[in-house]
Formats: sequence, C-alpha cells, structure tokens
Amino acid sequence: MTESNLSDVRITTRPESDSGSLSWNKGHCQNVDSTGQTQTSEPPEFVADRRLLGIIACQCLMTLVVALDATTLSVALPTISMTLNGTALEAYWTGTSFLLASTIVQPTVKSISHSFGRLMMIQFSLVVFIAGSLAAALAPSFTVLILGRTIQGIGAGGLVVLSEVLITDLVPLRERGIYYGYISATWAVGSVCGPLLGGALTEIVSVDEMKLGGAVAYGGWRLIFWFNIPIAMITLVVMPLLLRLKAPMAGASLKEKLVSVDWIGALLLTVSTTAILLAVTSGGVQFPWKTWHNLLLLLGGVCVFMAWVSWCILTPHPNPSINMRIFGNQTAAASYLGIYIQGINLYCLLYYLPLYYEACHSMTPLKSGIALLPEMLTVAPIAFGAGIRVSKIGKYRWCVHIGWMMTTIGLGIMCLLDQDSHPSTWVVINILPGVGFGLLFPGLEFAIQAAAGQGDVADAATMYNFIRALGQATGVAIGGAIFQNQFTKEFSFHLKDYSVVVESASQYTKDPVALIGMLATMAAPIRRQLEMTYAGSLKTVWAVNAGLAGMALLVSLFTKELSLNEALQSQQGLREPHGHCENDTRV
Repeated sequence: MTESNLSDVRITTRPESDSGSLSWNKGHCQNVDSTGQTQTSEPPEFVADRRLLGIIACQCLMTLVVALDATTLSVALPTISMTLNGTALEAYWTGTSFLLASTIVQPTVKSISHSFGRLMMIQFSLVVFIAGSLAAALAPSFTVLILGRTIQGIGAGGLVVLSEVLITDLVPLRERGIYYGYISATWAVGSVCGPLLGGALTEIVSVDEMKLGGAVAYGGWRLIFWFNIPIAMITLVVMPLLLRLKAPMAGASLKEKLVSVDWIGALLLTVSTTAILLAVTSGGVQFPWKTWHNLLLLLGGVCVFMAWVSWCILTPHPNPSINMRIFGNQTAAASYLGIYIQGINLYCLLYYLPLYYEACHSMTPLKSGIALLPEMLTVAPIAFGAGIRVSKIGKYRWCVHIGWMMTTIGLGIMCLLDQDSHPSTWVVINILPGVGFGLLFPGLEFAIQAAAGQGDVADAATMYNFIRALGQATGVAIGGAIFQNQFTKEFSFHLKDYSVVVESASQYTKDPVALIGMLATMAAPIRRQLEMTYAGSLKTVWAVNAGLAGMALLVSLFTKELSLNEALQSQQGLREPHGHCENDTRV
C-alpha cells in the first residue's frame, strides 16, 4: 500500500476491492505530528458557500460558450458557404478544425495548470477563445474563418478540461455529482439551443452585408461569433475575484515552473493525436481512406502515441503529462473503454440522426435539430438526478450497468426506424438512448475518479474528457465509413430498375449528404426508393453502435464498487483557513 504526503496530511491510497472499504476511517483527516505519530480527526461536514457557488456559476458560463460555439455553426454553414464563396471541403473543416484543436490541447493545458495554476490557464483559455471568436466574426474568407475556429478550439479545449479538473480541487469525491450535474445540464442546454440560436441569428442579415457580399463584420451568421464574446468576457472578469487558489509552486522561479512541465510528453501526445485525428477526420472526405496520405498519418500517429505511452511509463520526469497508473486496475480500464465507446455512440447519433430526418421525412436542418430534442432534453435531467443519487447513496455501479443496458436497447430498437416511421415512434425510441447516456455521464466519471485515487484525480478527469473527445471524432469517421459503404449497396439494390438514376450512380453515391438537397426535385417513385436507401443504410449504423454498446455493457461487469468516501486532496484548493485539518473540505 502506498502513501502520499501533502502539506503534512497523509492519506493512504487503498487497492481496488469489491467492498470498497478503506484502510482509514471514512472521511477522516490523518495529521502527522512532530513525533511522527498519526492522529485521526473528523473533518467538518462539506459546506458549499456562496463563493463556491459563484465559481460553479462561472464554470457553467464557460461551458455554455463552448457548447454554443460547438453547435450553432452547423445550421449556418450553407449560408456561410454562399457568403464567402466557399467549397464543401472548406465548410467541413470549419467545424472539424474546432473539434480537433479542442481535443488535442486538453492534456497539455492540464499539465501546465499543475505548475502555473488553474486560474492562469483559465484566463489564458478565455483570452484565446475570445481572440478566435473575433477572428471568426471578422473573417473575410474561409481561410481566416478556419483559422479563427482553430484558435477558438484551443481556448475551448482548455475551458472544458479545466472545468472538470477544478471541481476535483474544490469538492470531495462523493459530493461532486451535483456540481458535475450543473455543468452537464449547462452543456445540454447549450447543445439544444445552439442549432436554434444559430438558425435564428443566421436569418438576421444587415443591408450592408447584402450589398458587400459578407465583407463586413456584423449581421447574419457573424452574430454567432459575436454572441459568445460578452459571456466569455464576464467570466474573464468575475472568475479572478472568486477563484483565489493556493499557488501550486509558491516561491518557485519561472524557470523552475517551466522545467516542472513534461514538455516532451506533451509534444509526443500532441503530435500523435493530431496525426491520428487528421487521418480519421479527413479519410473519405479530403482523401480516400486507403491513400498513402491517410495511411501514413494514421501509422505515424499510432507509432508516436506508443512512444508517448512508453515515455510516460519510463520517464524520470517527476510530473509526466499523464500518470499511467490511472489505467492500472480493472475498474479504470473498463470505464475508459466505456467512455470511448460512449463518445462514438453519442456523436454517431448526433451526426447521423438528423440525416435520417432530412432524407426520410423531408425536414429542414432547423426542424431536424428540433427533432433531436427527445434525446437532448433527456440526457441533462437524467445525468443531474443520477449524480445527486450517487452522491447520496455512495454507489455508482448501478448507473453504469443500467446506463449501458438502456443505451444498448435504445440503439438496437432504432433499427426499426424506416421511411414510414410515425413521429410518435421515433420520439419514444429516441428517449431510451437519451436515458442511457444520461446515466453513463456521472456513472463513468465517478468510476474513473474513484479508481484513480485522489492524488491522481486531475489526470483521471483530464482523460475522461480527452478519451470521450477521441471517441466522438472516431464516431463520426466510423459512422461515415459504414454509412457510405452501405449506401452504395442499398442504392444498387433499390434503384437498379431506374436507368436514369443508375447512369449517375457514382455521382450520387459519392456524396449522399448533398443528394438530400436534390430529393425534392426527383420523381415520387425514385424519391421513395432513395428514402428506403437512406433508412436501410442508417439501420446498419445503428446496429453497429448497438453492438459496441453491448460490448461496453459486458466489459462494465468488471467495474467494481469502490468507496467514494475519500477526503479532499488538492494542492490548489481555495485560499482560506480551515480549522485544524489543512485539507479540510469546508469551503
């Protein structure tokens, strides 16, 4: 059994066990006196005062701007393409650049915050996000717009990961469910309102913009980027007034702080994830999957990733970018795999379900966004309620098991959706995976943090977001490859008797998304067959996702019920006197 000392407070880390019992009494602080004897005392009950609630409110604002920015742009891309005379590929990279940048920077931002402080990195991320928003709002071309979106993504990635990590600094493990619930609910609200807000703002076009063809910096789709700037600036001003934390390296020089960051590990992880995600996101879009560009990127990324893992295990650096011991037990391994699969499931659903509504039910992009509400409005309250319940009873495994059962069943019965499905049918069907996702968010988060131990909980919180983001990027790519291949097969089967369509089959099957816009102009019999083609292709996507969720359900059986009754252990807690126990949980 290993021991870790922090400010003369000794907390003993326990091995994984089914009972979840600790070798030290629940919630006790163990103080080491001058003779080396350990004296145990009861810490005061955790109390969330107005200062902590103000910090959480700022975190919710940070989460809101990121969620809005990630979702508002999708419905505006056709308008932006017309205004800036862009291509479909440029429009694609406008969204993808944000996703890539926000994923790649997360572990590095966490590592730097260990040495330079959470507040400094939050302020840095907010400034970068605002700068990216300004660049995007003023963009005269797609090149500048993509650059602005990349800068926004860097800032957004920092805000997302620091929101997770900060709660581990301020709130004991068992009490975190409600606060993660606030953030999850905010993300859900932003994700639901994003497409609606984007559609509404896009329709506001100034007279000057109509005259100048989009060369001015206000009106229409540009308001999407202006909208988030005041919210980010409010957070930038208020957060330093509330978030007064203990300095992580008090008295250390700038050189000592720079040396304390694992720059080699950060570089290896950044290069590897960049190469892998570029290969995954550009495959089938910018390059065919089997071209040497893609294969070289993918192979090179995997090799560098293995080098990063080896570095983290073997490095003499005292603070590696990620401590590999957080993966060292079966609960952690099962949970991280589950987080990755959840990312795949979630983004496959969010990306390809609107395709079903638009192709099979002739919905506009805005209406298809509204049709997603049964899922999106289910996730947040379920996650919030489940987090509170876990905090109350101190057990999380039920969340994981029931969550995967509901997700597997929900994705499985989505295979029943076809071109004739009644709205009441797909509303009811879509609620099931929404409930599953809602249960999995707090369940998996508690599992990985309990398995890591509080000394490494910041690394666990970072990898929770990072691995889920990798899953999301992979989900879009996997779903696209499955859908494209199946669409070609279904197209040949359903439309083999229509020579006028068969002659242009290669063109239609190359870009099924663009074909949706042509459905209204086609004869009714052909349109009917194409609707069947889309529905049949998407059934394969749902089936594969149901299989992955079923695999995650089986793996989740290895998750153990570890204790959540761990005292708060943080080097960057709030600066405030805490009675007799220095790592007291009262804030």
